[in-house]
Amino acid sequence: MPRRSRRGSGFGSVGQIGAAISEHPREFVAIVMATVAIFAIIVNALFLQKGPHPAPIFAAKPLLQQREAVVPSRLPAQAGADAAQPRIQLIAGIQRELTRKGFYDGPADGIWGAKTDVAVRDFAQAANVKINPEASDGLLRTITTSSVKATPPAPATDAIGKLMAPSTRVTAVQRALSDFGYGQIKPTGVFDPETRAALEKFERDRRLPPTGQMSDRVVRELAAMTGRPLE
Repeated sequence: MPRRSRRGSGFGSVGQIGAAISEHPREFVAIVMATVAIFAIIVNALFLQKGPHPAPIFAAKPLLQQREAVVPSRLPAQAGADAAQPRIQLIAGIQRELTRKGFYDGPADGIWGAKTDVAVRDFAQAANVKINPEASDGLLRTITTSSVKATPPAPATDAIGKLMAPSTRVTAVQRALSDFGYGQIKPTGVFDPETRAALEKFERDRRLPPTGQMSDRVVRELAAMTGRPLE
């Protein structure tokens, strides 16, 4: 008798479940599908997926991978800085030699700016040599072995003398105008009528108002045309 009662109760429970399923078939299907989906996600995350999951259950492993990937990313920037060091040292050496001979009065910072460019051209003119005004070992040797030294300018004793003193910027502009056929201008560093006329011609060619003045815009246009710094 006890066994039959247990079987009866078991069949009764199955019957009740079957009745519930028949009354709510959609809910039953949704529960089954949700259970299968959850099981598939867990199996995929733990056993099937090779790479890191976007929201991993165990985050320690992806963090280690990310930390390892950060270190190599810094290597190219360091390699680029190391590659630039020889050129910086070369330019600094040229600047020091030009300073020793009186052609350069700026810092030996290894940056090829307008002052360095003008100093190299002044040296070439004073030494009467034809050199390529670019940083190179040959240029450094030429400056080092030359006995030419710059002639110091006469001190200006009044305000007018200071205004008429040679200017590095004017010298660079005069050389650029002369190199590109805007007149036979001597790079004296003094803004004279020949320089003014050459600037007016340059401004007309560039469709600028012909003022003949060495404005910032004119200097930028001239530097862009020559491809070298002028200030």
